[in-house]
Amino acid sequence: MSIITNLEKEIKESIKNAGYELDNFSLQLSSRPDLGDYQINDAMTLARTYHKNPHQIAEDIKNELEKSPKFTNINIAGPGFINISLKDEYLVDVLNMIKEDINSLIDKKEPKSIVLDYGGANVAKALHVGHLRSANIGEAIKRLATLLGYNVLGDAHLGDYGRPLGFVVLEIKKRYPDLPYFDESYNGDYSEVELPITNEELEKIYPEASQKAKDDEAYLEEGRDVTAKIQSHVPGYYDLWKKVVEISKKDIKKVYDELNVHFELWQGESDAAEYFNELNAIFEKKNLLEESEGAKIVEVKEETDKAPMPPLLFVKSNGTISYATTDLATILERQKKHHPDEIWYCTDARQELHFTQVFRAARKAELVTENQKLDWFGFGTMNGSDGKPFKTRDGGVMSLKGLIDLVNEETLKRINPDTVPEEEREKISRIIAIATLKYADLIPYRGTDYIFEVEKFADLEGKTGPYLLYSTIRMKSLLAKAKDIKQETAQVVSTKTEKDIILTILNLTNILNKSLEAKSLNDIAEYLYKLTSQYNKFYAENKIITEEDAVKRESWLVLTKIVYNINMLLLDVLGIPVPEKM
Repeated sequence: MSIITNLEKEIKESIKNAGYELDNFSLQLSSRPDLGDYQINDAMTLARTYHKNPHQIAEDIKNELEKSPKFTNINIAGPGFINISLKDEYLVDVLNMIKEDINSLIDKKEPKSIVLDYGGANVAKALHVGHLRSANIGEAIKRLATLLGYNVLGDAHLGDYGRPLGFVVLEIKKRYPDLPYFDESYNGDYSEVELPITNEELEKIYPEASQKAKDDEAYLEEGRDVTAKIQSHVPGYYDLWKKVVEISKKDIKKVYDELNVHFELWQGESDAAEYFNELNAIFEKKNLLEESEGAKIVEVKEETDKAPMPPLLFVKSNGTISYATTDLATILERQKKHHPDEIWYCTDARQELHFTQVFRAARKAELVTENQKLDWFGFGTMNGSDGKPFKTRDGGVMSLKGLIDLVNEETLKRINPDTVPEEEREKISRIIAIATLKYADLIPYRGTDYIFEVEKFADLEGKTGPYLLYSTIRMKSLLAKAKDIKQETAQVVSTKTEKDIILTILNLTNILNKSLEAKSLNDIAEYLYKLTSQYNKFYAENKIITEEDAVKRESWLVLTKIVYNINMLLLDVLGIPVPEKM
């Protein structure tokens, strides 16, 4: 249990001793710091319950709180608002508790197993800027949930089984018709057949094949036929498809690795294929499937719907599986393999209708129990300065690799050649570029669109990744320079800035809990900036290492170490790596 939660428990007990019961109680940072560190506003609520004057209730509670050695300056404002401050002696104890165990700032949750579906890259197609948010937000939510005690499996859930892959295989057939994959008389081992195509070529084939399908009805029909062959595991076509997936997956993983995004599961839509027949049988047995123009659908509308709710497309008229059905089969697969308490999905906000349909169909078919939670959280788009989705300079769709390179060009300009050797600059610049991208992406609330300006977010000042990295590295450097100076125990809080920092540190518990509840990282990103800025103010006000008062100096070094450890912890939660220097 965290320090702040223990403090809340103690205050709740004092309220009980004063003769009043509260179901829930939480300390609120004061909106009037001149009156106190925290405020307790519950007297008004208790007044309605106990039919007493709120000011009298506040007086009763104040009298109990004054018995604690932790509080000072307990006062009542207005009709019954109680203001309290923490004694400096208690704040010193707090610092030493945190120095010994940073987990004293964390409220661990009841253990749960979670499968988190994020990433969603399409095989054989270049990752574009839209893939940044799913990977970035999903990875940070996974890390946050893990920190708070959940067991989370992140699944890349690759798009590898739909019609686009059929078009890719078809286009390869058009370009290389003599490959053994298309020879019905071939009896050899397809795994030994060399495919003369790189991932870069695959990324070009994908849009060209897609455009041909739009322009040529015959090509479209042929692509549908190839898709059906892949999904039916027809030899040659299915083996070529596997080779395409293998080539593309290696490149996708390479990009995700650079973004510091790592999945425990590299499953694709195709991995649920073996469950399609079982899934179909479940829906048939429950009489959930209806015929509609040669297709099979599932009605998912409910009486409470205020907007039209179209049916879920289960099987297309040509017999191929729909996107929604692969998600349903994947739920069935996850149930059998992982038995999760909850399944979370992190995707573009425009997929809300899709997941509403899938979740309703899953519950109608009883693929999940009543106690299992299916949760979807969407995100907005990254836009350019024109307010439209981020593009290349010539107006095309920007690849994720291209975006990283673009930001790297900017961060490379800002590296100090006097402190970073030339042979290290590129490596460090790319780490800073990743921090620039990730922090800029996480500081807005996930559901909102935001404008990404390279020069602004690569700056060393303001709410930026580079600012946080530079400040954190400076703290580490200060601690290293002071390695021969005693920095074991805090003994005194001597300035207002120190107290402000400690109160911010204590608020981390609420920030973490709030962020997990909202499944958004904006509060953590803002908190990091606030704590770092407060420390930088303290750093500017005091000569820490050269302070002559040994008690102050040791206390300041302990405070520095705590802020550094919190920064490192939260930057790791955000998936932002920290270079050794910059």
